[in-house]
Amino acid sequence: MSFLIVLAALCFLMLAAYRGYSVILFAPLAALGAVLLTDPSLVAPMFTGLFMDRMVGFLKLYFPVFMLGAVFGKLIEMSGFSKAIVAGTIGLVGRGRAMLSIVLVCALLTYGGVSLFVVVFAVYPFAAELFRQADIPKRLIPGTIALGAFTFTMDALPGTPQIQNIIPTSFFGTTAWAAPWLGTLGAVFILIVGLAYLESRRRRAAAAGEGYGQALANEPAPFEGTRLAHPLVALLPLVVVGVANKLLADAMPRFYGTTQSFVPAVIGDAKPVVQEVSKLAAIWAVEGALLLGIACVLAFAWKPVKQSFAEGSKAAVGGALLASMNTASEYGFGAVIAALPGFKLIADALHAIPNPLVNQAISITALAGITGSASGGMGIALGAMADTFIKNAQAAGIPMEVLHRIAAMASGGMDTLPHNGAVITLLAVTGLTHRQSYRDIFAITLIKTAAVFVAIGGYYLLGLV
Repeated sequence: MSFLIVLAALCFLMLAAYRGYSVILFAPLAALGAVLLTDPSLVAPMFTGLFMDRMVGFLKLYFPVFMLGAVFGKLIEMSGFSKAIVAGTIGLVGRGRAMLSIVLVCALLTYGGVSLFVVVFAVYPFAAELFRQADIPKRLIPGTIALGAFTFTMDALPGTPQIQNIIPTSFFGTTAWAAPWLGTLGAVFILIVGLAYLESRRRRAAAAGEGYGQALANEPAPFEGTRLAHPLVALLPLVVVGVANKLLADAMPRFYGTTQSFVPAVIGDAKPVVQEVSKLAAIWAVEGALLLGIACVLAFAWKPVKQSFAEGSKAAVGGALLASMNTASEYGFGAVIAALPGFKLIADALHAIPNPLVNQAISITALAGITGSASGGMGIALGAMADTFIKNAQAAGIPMEVLHRIAAMASGGMDTLPHNGAVITLLAVTGLTHRQSYRDIFAITLIKTAAVFVAIGGYYLLGLV
């Protein structure tokens, strides 16, 4: 019965997210409903002591990353740099390779730190224009954008500033550049297999005589082109974020040491505030890199940005609040579920998987699929089982960097099930439905999940780290 209660709570949250209800509202309802059915006397203590504690703790660590990433992405959009990058990429690879062009554009933006949601809005108009000119079915646009934005640049490539690559740093004491060879192996696998799949779908549609389509919803006006910044100038802020992230991640521990403490200048006998630098250095590095990226955009594009900076920054902060609160609510939900007897049954079942990396990968990707969130599923798994993962890895002689990379990649495996927020947003923006386009998104999901086990094989067979 305790297992069924946990399963019911997870299914309830999944159904609520699938139907479009707010996770911020339904995550505590699902969690506390499970507590009510298990032990009614613990509802209030668990809400305050676990749900809110973990939710606020997540926001304390990661909200600045969400906020700075959203502002940076909005500035890239308002400055016209995203349009310049798209135009430059098209000029480089040619209009005949529409799918490759869009995948590369999405990859450049997300690897530079732009929010996945911002990428969807920024790239869709150009994707629609390219697909229309090449007479490729519009229904293939969501899968193409998903391959470029939701996969290898989100959590596989080393150094990516996306939150899925940052969360493991505070659990394993690693940096965003952990296990670069394993991450690169997984990224190459995803890119090659994903592009081959999309190209096969395009050829099949062409052979059937299917074109772009008629009477489609949410069609953008054709891209006519305007006076844009040089593509290299537009790329500079993205390069700044990537390079600064690496340099700051290396410099922070050397500058601060293992711990840093200070005494607040307040009235009374204040206790020292102690910070564990090993758990925070990667987060500080990403925040500093995004600040430098924002400064770079403002330095090169102040005129086009200043007119709409106030409204644009408000929208970015609002989006960051919503995204971080959604994830934090799922983090709190995971803490409560992990404290219930039924979850112990699940954890014990997962412990039966003997290999530490396979154990971690299946645990994280399963929970990411259930919650419909890569960061939420990883937060649940690591919040509940990180100590076990570390203990098993140390016993097997597996470096923490490998544990980090497998955790990050697994979180982006089965997360993009139909109730995933990014999937719902992508389909809404493109004016398509699950029936029309989810098949291709799911295929990319399967490829991404398979890449995790390719990376595990790369570690054991080739010794890659």
